[in-house]
Amino acid sequence: VQLQASGGGLVQAGGSLRLSCAFSGSIFSIVTMAWHRQAPGNQRELVGIITSVGSTNYADSVKGRFTISREIAKRTLYLQMNSLKPEDTGVYYCNARRGDGLMFWGQGTQVTVSS
Repeated sequence: VQLQASGGGLVQAGGSLRLSCAFSGSIFSIVTMAWHRQAPGNQRELVGIITSVGSTNYADSVKGRFTISREIAKRTLYLQMNSLKPEDTGVYYCNARRGDGLMFWGQGTQVTVSS
């Protein structure tokens, strides 16, 4: 599975961005897809996750502000980010996990939120 993230940029606090992650290859055995982020000096953390049946879950810090979704026909995973805060700044990565636990990662896309 290959993943290609895009959509990052510079935005003012309170603004919105939508990240996209185009995926290709065999996705038959993919059980979850997710967005993670990593701020400078911090560990990579899970932001939101969506299962093969469409169930979603989010980090407490983004609940009510971020929405993860996917369009299988377009082979694209999304992360809609609203009411952005400076602490949302970081490199955002999309990820897919197979049923056997193997993980696939896209390259990151930088999100910078100015105060």
